Amino acid sequence: MKRILFAIFFPVFTIVSAQSNPVGVFTNHVDIGNPKIKGAVVYNTNDQSYNLKAAGYNIWFNRDEFHYAYRKLKGDFILTADMQMMGEGKDPHRKIGWMIRASEQDDAAHVSATIHGDGLTALQWRRLRGAYMRDPEDEIRYIKRSPRIVQLERAGKTYYMRVANPGEPLQLVGSYTSNDMPDEVLAGLFLCSHDADVQEQAMAWNVRIESTVPDNYNGYTDPALSSRLELLDVFDGKRKIIYEKANRFEAPNWMPDGKRILYNDGGSLYTISIEGGQPEKLNTGFANRNNNDHVISFDGKMIAISHHRDGLPGGGSTIYYLPIAGGDPKLVTDSTPSYLHGWNPNNKEVVYVAQRLSKSPVYNLYKKNINGGPEVQLTFNKKSHVDGPEYSPDGKYIYYNASETGTMQLWRMKPDGSAREQITFDEYNNWFPHVSPDGKWIAFMSFVSPVAPDDHPLYKKVMLRLMPVNGGSPKVIAYLFGGQGTINTPSWSPDSKRIAFVSNSKALE
Repeated sequence: MKRILFAIFFPVFTIVSAQSNPVGVFTNHVDIGNPKIKGAVVYNTNDQSYNLKAAGYNIWFNRDEFHYAYRKLKGDFILTADMQMMGEGKDPHRKIGWMIRASEQDDAAHVSATIHGDGLTALQWRRLRGAYMRDPEDEIRYIKRSPRIVQLERAGKTYYMRVANPGEPLQLVGSYTSNDMPDEVLAGLFLCSHDADVQEQAMAWNVRIESTVPDNYNGYTDPALSSRLELLDVFDGKRKIIYEKANRFEAPNWMPDGKRILYNDGGSLYTISIEGGQPEKLNTGFANRNNNDHVISFDGKMIAISHHRDGLPGGGSTIYYLPIAGGDPKLVTDSTPSYLHGWNPNNKEVVYVAQRLSKSPVYNLYKKNINGGPEVQLTFNKKSHVDGPEYSPDGKYIYYNASETGTMQLWRMKPDGSAREQITFDEYNNWFPHVSPDGKWIAFMSFVSPVAPDDHPLYKKVMLRLMPVNGGSPKVIAYLFGGQGTINTPSWSPDSKRIAFVSNSKALE
């Protein structure tokens, strides 16, 4: 369910100096401190990973030697990546991580989220140019656990380091507040061998730089952030960006042939190859104010949509359906607001969330035959919120999210609304359960940023998580900046191995 949003294009400008040596998302990579053995970074376009080589005596005392891939950033941002050093290594204090640095000078002020070869995990910093590094043991800013996922965030003047092992939520290692770092900084990946005569190697993947906005940013009235269409293997956690645009698009569905993705942008629907390339607009007839509630029928022949009509309650969101190849939409329900979320596997009914003011001021779940007849109310909440209804492929359950126990959690019920059962129980607000085509898994979104239980706003820190369809312990499969529009619709690949989703960032300068 969402309010209609028409995106405005904002151009992206990338400024690269004459001495730059761009690699992947980074505008330059260099040796800092003139190490004896030169380093390098290679970007692999197929899987969007980075191979790093570096030497260097250390990143310590009052000067550093290492190899650095970076770009210039201003304001607030989040750096996240999976990273791993290769082989046993010579020195146990060889190190890899994220670094935010004032300049390329070898004695520059910096903050680094560091993983050492022996497992020491530390937030470290040099407060001023030429100053000695602070020992993390003095500040109790370290743990020893060898995590694979490392995140470094700048929010105002404070820097936060978080880490996780695969499948875990990110956990805070420590924070550091500095009034001395400039607004424009270098930010990127580093590798150091801790031995001037040795070159070490490492890999980094799922590398994401997200330029963020404050919590009070209004994504419906303030400028839209850039969007990235990503594909994620839910079992090995590897992500790939296939399309980027400097405004807002949303809610990818995997097309039945497994070769294209459907999504909404500016009121229209588009398809794009899973290999990327140029999007193609889908003919939806008069329906030119479509939101992110578009769902493909189980037989792959139809698309149901939510199109907005003027002058009607709740923005006039109305449910229609049309052939998957495009065509004139046919009306399902004239009552508004109605926000589509799922098809019945019989391909004859849709299930949706709606507000019927004559009965209740809150939203409830309904279903209706696409060929006519009365809509059937499935939930009867009077205070809490329900959303995101979706049938399991066998038709035995409708999965949805509800806030009746305080936080937004995942639930399921039988198709007639009976036997309601809560299936997640944690501190997060969990939204939009999507059942895999093989009926074994649920992918869903959890808000990490504080949000109201009944709200699913734009531009927040969120996780994508995976759990068995009958319940169990969820595991994290992605960390991102997103929320509304990330996975509002069913987004599994037909082979039940991947999902598509949208992440957001301010345009990187």
